[in-house]
Amino acid sequence: MGVRTVQKRKYIVEKARSVFCRNGYRAVTMKDIVDICEISRGGLYLHFASTRELFAAVLEEEHLRMAADLQAGMAKGATPGEQLLLYLDEQKKVIMKKKENLTAATYEYLFENHLTAKNNPVKKWFDEDAALLTHLITEGVKQEWMDCEDAAEAARNILYTLEGLKVSARAMGVTAARVDKEIEYIMGTLGMVVK
Repeated sequence: MGVRTVQKRKYIVEKARSVFCRNGYRAVTMKDIVDICEISRGGLYLHFASTRELFAAVLEEEHLRMAADLQAGMAKGATPGEQLLLYLDEQKKVIMKKKENLTAATYEYLFENHLTAKNNPVKKWFDEDAALLTHLITEGVKQEWMDCEDAAEAARNILYTLEGLKVSARAMGVTAARVDKEIEYIMGTLGMVVK
């Protein structure tokens, strides 16, 4: 792909993200994307064949952005506990976003498209995050920063808690204080105290 093609595709994904955040997944049409991007229908179809394909690109970009933010924040020499807390703080930012939040659209996308475990990007990222958290917890136990008998199970429980908070935040509202309490609880289950 040429530089201009990559830039155009990135532009479309960024603009589409805002439409999906505002309207959800089901309500968005290719015409909505054409309108917000101010491009021709043919110009859009050169890059994406459907809203499904476009939303998958939006999800991928979102995942890459979060991973880059997390990687940038993980300082060399930080303890596993500090790295875990940074991960949880990044997740808190996502949970607390009132606008520009893809949670509802993501669930609509998953339910409507009946994705299998093999082609489900959210499952893939869940597994990647579980591996990261398992590693952090395992290292934390080795270095005696944490106490945990089953790092993989703890990692999955943390991710299920975070996903529940994301849905709860959209469905009924969650305060920052409530999220902080959940983070304290998570850290407490690993034998760590959050100050």
